[in-house]
Amino acid sequence: MEMDPLPQPGLTAPTQTGVYPEQRWIAMAVLLAAAFMNLIDVSIVNVALPSLLRAFRATPAQIEWVVAAYILTFALLLLPAGRLGDILGRRRMFVTGIGVFTFGSALCGLAPGVGALVAARVLQATGGALMMPQTLALVPVLFPPQERGKAFALFGLASGLASVMGPVLGGFLIGQDIAGLDWRPIFLVNVPIGLIAIPLSLRLVPEIRGNHPLKLDLVGVLLAAATLLAVVFPLIEGREAGWPAWIFVTLAAALPLGATFAAWETRLARAGRPQLLPISLLADKGFVLGTALSTLLYSGIPGFFVVLAVFLQSGFGLDPMHSGMMTMPFSIGVMAASLTSGRLGNRWQRQRITAGAGFLALAMFGLRWTVQGTGAAIDWPFYAPFLLLGGFGLGTCISPIFQVVLTSVPGRDTGSASGALQAFQQVGGALGVAILGQIFFARLQAPSGAPEAHAVYKDAMAAALVYNSTAFLAIAVLIWLIPQPEPQG
Repeated sequence: MEMDPLPQPGLTAPTQTGVYPEQRWIAMAVLLAAAFMNLIDVSIVNVALPSLLRAFRATPAQIEWVVAAYILTFALLLLPAGRLGDILGRRRMFVTGIGVFTFGSALCGLAPGVGALVAARVLQATGGALMMPQTLALVPVLFPPQERGKAFALFGLASGLASVMGPVLGGFLIGQDIAGLDWRPIFLVNVPIGLIAIPLSLRLVPEIRGNHPLKLDLVGVLLAAATLLAVVFPLIEGREAGWPAWIFVTLAAALPLGATFAAWETRLARAGRPQLLPISLLADKGFVLGTALSTLLYSGIPGFFVVLAVFLQSGFGLDPMHSGMMTMPFSIGVMAASLTSGRLGNRWQRQRITAGAGFLALAMFGLRWTVQGTGAAIDWPFYAPFLLLGGFGLGTCISPIFQVVLTSVPGRDTGSASGALQAFQQVGGALGVAILGQIFFARLQAPSGAPEAHAVYKDAMAAALVYNSTAFLAIAVLIWLIPQPEPQG
């Protein structure tokens, strides 16, 4: 159980009498800055991928790992990092996360090669995973109940701003070529922010004593990591390796590894010990199907922006700044839909998911048609409406899909289910990068035989968008298979 936080210099710790820190909004600004730093890093790197291809003369698989390694590490550590906050204290883990993320960012910016960059991205993601669960968990410590809605809304705003500003800021920093550093400032910009956030966090954010008797399911973490790597690694490396037998053996190994993970979690449940994923959730049909659809939804987003950046910059010569600005309508659509969705509350959940997934599918069909009709140059006005529609569709889906999946989960498992759902969404992102990268780069290497210089990129992009369209259409239909939960008190 979490204990009351210890008093800090300049703060009044919250107590059972309802006294909360006087400087709580300043502390909130520190939490938001750290969260923004982590969230923007997910989107800012996409516009740098073509620059990394040139700078390191990297293979497509290596570039995919720059994105997938971060997402996969973040997904794997999200649940155990939340538990570590319970054990060791929220502020301690938050500050540790900022420190690790800042150090990882510095290593990314100084990386001498793509292998070192991927390793630094893993370290960066580790810091992000340690940091993010604590930010939301600290809100009830900082704010009285009547102010918490506003505080949580600020996290949503920070997420929206990060998605809008990431590609544009990344393109701007690369385009300025600061001190001849090319792409490196997109990572180095995190270092001064982190160095400022650490002392401010120690002074302004109240500590919560940890509950040391709690334990981590380390075996579960390792088994989950092995299962996911057995799927993602072959999908990324298979094309360049020529699809040898060991690639298929590795893919097949994911099944027994997943079964071993389920057996281990079952054993822990019977012994009454902490589990990475409560086994009761795996027996919940609504949760399993809903999580699968949520994973499918998120598999169509990060990979889409990876291949879109390569298509725009390597295929049509856009600079990183203009490439980032091209994607802004998508982020604006997400923000607009999120505002609308918040007002609808719990109404028409399945209908909204079907509509949102339908908008996404229609947007991908429209983009595919636009790509195929593109001539020697990109006409932004033809792309913008479909990107805006796609963003609006995603924003329409996000809130109700959480509500639908979690509605049937018993109250005692809601926290674990929410964390697991977010982790699987990140897993979907890593799988999507692998799948879309496989489709896109495989078609890029195939001779098109067309006289246009851009034809091969158009063919590759159009082929990749088929996956997105199909996945989003499937979600629009399959969401109705999730059982309608019984009303609960």
